[in-house]
Amino acid sequence: MPFHERNGLRYYSFDVFSNAITQAVFTRRGGVSPAPWHSLNLGGSVGDDPANVIENRERVFNCMGCDPASIHDVWLVHGTDIVYAESSRPIAEPSPRADIIFTDTPNVSLFMRFGDCVPILFHDPVKKVIGIAHAGWMGTMRGVVGSAVRGMQSHYGCDPKNIIAGIGPSIGVDHYEVGADVISQVREKHAQDADQILQTRSGSVYLDLWKANAIQLKNAGVEQIQISGVCTACHLDDWFSHRAEKGKTGRFGALMSLRG
Repeated sequence: MPFHERNGLRYYSFDVFSNAITQAVFTRRGGVSPAPWHSLNLGGSVGDDPANVIENRERVFNCMGCDPASIHDVWLVHGTDIVYAESSRPIAEPSPRADIIFTDTPNVSLFMRFGDCVPILFHDPVKKVIGIAHAGWMGTMRGVVGSAVRGMQSHYGCDPKNIIAGIGPSIGVDHYEVGADVISQVREKHAQDADQILQTRSGSVYLDLWKANAIQLKNAGVEQIQISGVCTACHLDDWFSHRAEKGKTGRFGALMSLRG
């Protein structure tokens, strides 16, 4: 089963990855935050008490046997920039602005937060590299996963055929109605695949972020891809969903580290 429970926390993990890495995408369960962020809110910019966020973050790291001080995270900007983490980030320092983080260092724990956008986890077991990318509609249209794969190739010498990718819980196509601006960008940038990425029902158009990112990964040469198929908007008992909860909600977290 992809869901696990430990220390009162519930999380999703991909079975496509080996035991050489620690990886989890945490649900909203098991934290200390009150409504509307209840309960394992990991977002520090949504109005929750910072003390709650710190406690929740420590619970997440301790749950997976990772030192909270090993964190390296980023401030998400819906772009394609990459941070290559060679050491942990001092928690008092501002987070770098990026939507992709990689490391090949075992004592660094990569951490990223989400509220409907797609967490995409990467592992190259040959080069011993891990990474997380953040793919909302803007990042997807800008080609964030293609940038991630190219970064793994240029910085670590990875072969895309060795890269394993997991497309995590996020808003599903049934709940992601989009307007003319997004539709035009999809048709412009994904002309050959637009009919797979966009679905029309009852006059409304819906965007399939899972399909879009899977196509981009395959185009970049990645052959090993697992899609969780878990929609955040469908399962509010487990997930924060910015769209389904009309912005009054928290952020869930994805954590990865290499086992030494």
